[in-house]
Amino acid sequence: MLVVLVTVQVKPECLEDFLAATVVNATNSRAEPGILRFDVLQDQSVPEHVTLVEVYRDVAATVAHKETAHYERWRDTVADMMAVPRSSQKFDVVDPAAEAAWSSAG
Repeated sequence: MLVVLVTVQVKPECLEDFLAATVVNATNSRAEPGILRFDVLQDQSVPEHVTLVEVYRDVAATVAHKETAHYERWRDTVADMMAVPRSSQKFDVVDPAAEAAWSSAG
């Protein structure tokens, strides 16, 4: 498994539109067979700070995700809504190691 945390600093005037587009992307992403979780988190003290928590079965699933129409639509839609380019960090899972513990299905 692979966990990717994507950090986005959204322009304040774009926050509502960014969140709407991101929820659509997250919903479609959770339907992909290689994605176990896809969460959208908003900082309580700095609402323009948004973190995406993406849990993939493997690296191939990350590649497949970036080739989907919904990801490409999201990427192009939100590009000008970010105050700075988004950043990401990749993590290996230590615990829980069981895939079922991460699945948002069921």
